[in-house]
Amino acid sequence: MKKAIGAGFIYLFLMCISLVADEIDGFWKNMNDKTGKPGIIVSIYEYQGKHYGRIIGAYDKEGMLDDSIYAASSRAAGVKGNPFYSGLDFIWNVSKKGSRYKGKIMDPRKGKIYDVELWVQDEKLIVRGEILFFGRNEIWNPALESDFSSFFEKPDAKTFIPVIPEAQ
Repeated sequence: MKKAIGAGFIYLFLMCISLVADEIDGFWKNMNDKTGKPGIIVSIYEYQGKHYGRIIGAYDKEGMLDDSIYAASSRAAGVKGNPFYSGLDFIWNVSKKGSRYKGKIMDPRKGKIYDVELWVQDEKLIVRGEILFFGRNEIWNPALESDFSSFFEKPDAKTFIPVIPEAQ
């Protein structure tokens, strides 16, 4: 009996670890491939059983946060209506399929829409945009508390309602 209870606790513990390790929701920071400096901070959030990704802040070329949902300034030229980058939902309809999440992602500069696959590996979010067999991976780091400050508060993603963008 003790062995069965012990095995049950081990099984429950392993299930909890796998659930936490798989979680994509949270704040993530991508890095510019060319400069190695931060590019944007994204909130991956759940709404009505699907996951979405919203840009909540963008960095300038020197790696300083200069655009946010609180003071948006740059516009997404490839998106219908030319909305601000900050506040834009550019990842949408993401659902768990096996051990990964799949949905859509848009390059807001060009208005191109791709299939996206997301998963957590080594505490980093892997974002893979794909067309047919061809794709590209980006590695996003968790956003740190130091990425948020008095002028850039961490928003409450539970209040977000997604708006799916349209290409120009």
